[in-house]
Amino acid sequence: MSNDVGEIQVKDLNTTHFQFQQAADHLGFSDEFRALLLTPYRELTVQIPIKMDDGRLAVFNGYRIQHNGARGPYKGGLRYHPEVDHDEVLSLASLMTWKTALVGIPMGGAKGGVSCNPRNMSQAEIQRLTRSFVSKIHLMIGPYRDIPAPDMNTNPQVMAWIMDEYGKIHGFSPAVVTGKPVGVGGSLGRNEATGRGVALVTAAYGKRKGLPVEDARVVVQGFGNVGSHAALILEEMGAKVIGVGDIDATLYNPNGFNTKKLHQHAIEERSIKGFPDCEEIEPASLLELECEYLIPAALGGVITKFNADKIKAKVIVEAANSPTTTNADLALEDRGIVVIPDILANSGGVTVSYFEWVQNIQQYRWDLDRVNQELEKTILGAFARVMDRAEKENVSLRVAAYLLALQEVAEAVELRSGF
Repeated sequence: MSNDVGEIQVKDLNTTHFQFQQAADHLGFSDEFRALLLTPYRELTVQIPIKMDDGRLAVFNGYRIQHNGARGPYKGGLRYHPEVDHDEVLSLASLMTWKTALVGIPMGGAKGGVSCNPRNMSQAEIQRLTRSFVSKIHLMIGPYRDIPAPDMNTNPQVMAWIMDEYGKIHGFSPAVVTGKPVGVGGSLGRNEATGRGVALVTAAYGKRKGLPVEDARVVVQGFGNVGSHAALILEEMGAKVIGVGDIDATLYNPNGFNTKKLHQHAIEERSIKGFPDCEEIEPASLLELECEYLIPAALGGVITKFNADKIKAKVIVEAANSPTTTNADLALEDRGIVVIPDILANSGGVTVSYFEWVQNIQQYRWDLDRVNQELEKTILGAFARVMDRAEKENVSLRVAAYLLALQEVAEAVELRSGF
């Protein structure tokens, strides 16, 4: 399908906003209703002063934005990164609204973050930062109000600190946060859930379109929690991971990595750098390797108009949030490169987060088989709906996903508000 949308027309729109507008055009939403769906319910920006280990006083900016709660309590991750700002958090909060709607989870969308560099901070400093942040936002979150989860540079330990700090004020409340360690109410299977969902969607697409993951060449940009588990599970399915990258190194092995050994190396060294029997290549060239499946699993905005014409993958599976810019998306579509959008591909994490919340509310733990079976049923059901809609209306998978998500949210808004 050809697109004639130029750079000037889309340069002022962030990726999520533009994708929303595309779907809203298809659905014929009025300007007033679009404004209602786009405008966040509540935003909070806080100052977080803490003492660093060397005695210095450092001040950080923290954010929590609740976008839309028509379908249930707000749900969304908390990230620690130097580039966190209001606009990024708002975009990701709206993305969560559409993601939860697409997979049928009865929750809304939120996001949070702190502008900091955790790579330069000790565990003690990160803990003080986290607890201070919770003290500023505790009235905004809660088991039936807003449930944070791990995101970039946060992990189960950070979630445990959030639960503990919130509990000091409101009493024992494990359901206030998901992605916790299993020992304090976390769900089995949560840690690998996003990566598992990426692998399940990739395999489902391959089966439906005759591009099986067995013996397929896979490139993974970002070998953190999501990318590493996606690689591990895809290798178990028979794929060959030929390229990987993290913040410290970019590695290539045309014969395929032993991802279990690579994963263990990354855990021990906190980086893939130094892994033997492979070639270290330039980071930019990783995205341009010839492969069947390219999985960007790091930061957003890595596939742009400047490198979209160099992509040689047949399919891009968006494990990260918004890794493909609007102009790149249009260019890839013109070239016939399929993009499985983030709101579908990486929805395994929020799906199992929802399962964890359910277990906390019920005070009953599911076994791992049940968690994985429910995840597979949920994400493959969403995948089938997206594929069917895309084929029926002759639109991209991204547009089809947004059409389904917007319809779900719009219906809930109309039923609750009467608008």
